[in-house]
Amino acid sequence: MNITLNGEARQTEAATLSDLLAEQGFGSKVATARNGDFVPAGLRTATPIHDGDRIEVVAPMQGG
Repeated sequence: MNITLNGEARQTEAATLSDLLAEQGFGSKVATARNGDFVPAGLRTATPIHDGDRIEVVAPMQGG
């Protein structure tokens, strides 16, 4: 299926947001949103990915 990940078109076979994070090499210490809605870490395994979804993944930054 085709999705947009952080503004870039991608193809994926991931069924859930958790699967997508693993497939794309993201760790667990990230914030996620699907179609503009925040998805808490505890709900990622139950959050399905659909064709055309817009996924945002943001890693926290350290420093100051």
